[in-house]
Amino acid sequence: MTQSLDQAIASFEPNLPLTIGYSGGADSTALLLACAQKWPGQINAIHIHHGLQAAADEFAAHCLAFCKRINVPLTVKKVDAKHELGESPEAAARNARYSAFSSSNMPLSGVFTASEAIKNIADNVKIANIALAQHADDQAETLLLALSRGAGLPGLAAMPSAWLRDGIQYYRPLLQVSASEVRRWLAEQTEFGEGNGKLLGVPFVEDPTNTDESFTRNRIRAKLLPALDAVFPQFRDTFARSSSHAAQAQTLLNEVAEQDLLKTDTPPNIKQLQQLSDVRMGNALRFWLKKSHQTTPSTAQLNQLIAQIKVCTTRGHQIHIKVGRGFVERQGVSVHWYNP
Repeated sequence: MTQSLDQAIASFEPNLPLTIGYSGGADSTALLLACAQKWPGQINAIHIHHGLQAAADEFAAHCLAFCKRINVPLTVKKVDAKHELGESPEAAARNARYSAFSSSNMPLSGVFTASEAIKNIADNVKIANIALAQHADDQAETLLLALSRGAGLPGLAAMPSAWLRDGIQYYRPLLQVSASEVRRWLAEQTEFGEGNGKLLGVPFVEDPTNTDESFTRNRIRAKLLPALDAVFPQFRDTFARSSSHAAQAQTLLNEVAEQDLLKTDTPPNIKQLQQLSDVRMGNALRFWLKKSHQTTPSTAQLNQLIAQIKVCTTRGHQIHIKVGRGFVERQGVSVHWYNP
């Protein structure tokens, strides 16, 4: 069930100290302020400077000023978020953010100047726990985007509320909070700061790319979500329930894949793979590629790989197939993945 922002933060129990992924927008501003109020002195923030638009420097300056106002240490990390051929701009920016999170060190205290922060000179405490501000509307958009692309269970499972990546514990505490509730909560925060530094209202920036309908996600936000609200006002809850079912089913498939890979060895033995049904072979291969090489095959690539493995019965049969960012090829009795 959807929650108020206060309910979500009240039930949020992260490991501390906690870093907030802070863009300067309404959602991350609400998360940062709510967490800073609940755990004073235990919150840091990181702003990823993507450098993709003219206002990026202004966003960083806004974040520095706001964090100074509420006495939260901030690091600004400048990244190269340009997308490569075949990669969406959104995916490139997302991957750049995760790389920045995993390589950043956070200051113990104090706020850096803009020039110092962008150079990322902080070198004290490595990020261990980080909270991101995606909410219930973002979750619904993610599910609809996955459906539009014919995604399997991992896509339909949408965004997890907590997960571990590169040794960092991630949280999304607002996944049951609607976008309108986030804005309502911010509007009610009429006073913050200390002493003569008190301000009325909570400032945040509006990213102009969020209304650019050349991006599919923005078209979903602008056109589909209002229609769903009118016809199925409980869609955020029902979509979240469907995503939860998909996540549970994917967990079961992962357990089956692990059992099958124990029998086929790693990297997978071709003869042992041939003992599996096509469905289980595909499940095992997909799990192996994701877990061991952080790559995901397309449906066409996976089907081609399964077909080649099934007919690989002679010593001279070669396998060399493009899969994800690299290639799967036969080496002796097994299949291997490499990125040239």
